[in-house]
Amino acid sequence: MSLGALALPAHAKLNLDLRIRGRRLGGRHELSTRFQAVSLHDLIMVEPATESSLSGGVPEPPEEDLVLKALHALESDVGRELPARFSLHKRIPPGSGLGGGSSDAAAALVALNRVYELRLGWTALQRIALSVGADVAFFLRGGAARAGGVGERLEPVQPVTGCFALAWPGYGVSTAAVYQAWDKVGGDGENELCRAALMVEPRLAAFAEELGPAWQMTGSGSAFFAVAPDLAKARRLLEPLRCWTAVAVPVAAWGPD
Repeated sequence: MSLGALALPAHAKLNLDLRIRGRRLGGRHELSTRFQAVSLHDLIMVEPATESSLSGGVPEPPEEDLVLKALHALESDVGRELPARFSLHKRIPPGSGLGGGSSDAAAALVALNRVYELRLGWTALQRIALSVGADVAFFLRGGAARAGGVGERLEPVQPVTGCFALAWPGYGVSTAAVYQAWDKVGGDGENELCRAALMVEPRLAAFAEELGPAWQMTGSGSAFFAVAPDLAKARRLLEPLRCWTAVAVPVAAWGPD
């Protein structure tokens, strides 16, 4: 049995800090980071269909799209096909470190669970989310959390206050390439991936210099954020910039505690 169409927001996230703790035998990096979900979001609509399709996303091979990966992982877990039509309205820049693809995948899992009345609990959805991508499990709950391991350890924390100014240079950075570069150059500061990202994409160095020391890279790049006490001051931070910009506020958790 299935219900009708369901539309859900897929919120962006910021890494307020990010430390690399080492590598596991399989090559995946262990980290410690503080996630904060923010109001900037994509919108995904999911409805049952005779065959699965995706429109409105970032063009990429189907096997690499996280929404379709989430669908296939869920189908594998429940042992049957769940054909669905996915319509994405993208607002989060791709390849920016703001988590758009992972958030879309998490929203797809939640929507499929509802429209097909699968009644999967939090533990089952989290297990499936982790098989799709490292950040996907966080977006099942949102809010603020300290994440460890490769994303499987999530501890809810108090959300921050204030506002965020966001800036994106207009191009993405490969997450895999940034982690490979970190293996060579290491990192320091609030985001230990920043040095590696500047190595992978030299244009980011000039962008970071233009922004100034108040700005911090999120995730593996290429977006940066600055903290402001209110919306007016956040907007003033963006006035001199000639790139994609947005103002966002922290978002509380929408999933189970």
